[in-house]
Amino acid sequence: MIKQTQINKILRKYKDVFETLKNYDKTRELPFQRKRIDITLSVETINKLKNIRKKTGKPISRIIEDNIKRT
Repeated sequence: MIKQTQINKILRKYKDVFETLKNYDKTRELPFQRKRIDITLSVETINKLKNIRKKTGKPISRIIEDNIKRT
């Protein structure tokens, strides 16, 4: 049988994992899942994104996510 002190130690060590699982139980979505959406952008913006993609090798979705996370 696991002692309460060991349980508390595990809960502290893996707190973020337990929080993620708790949130999954509520929403049935994991934070690292991705969803596809349709958006309309100007041709100029699309061309800029394609140029950045060529320079960095990142997919356009990652470029957009990275810029949104910075703000």
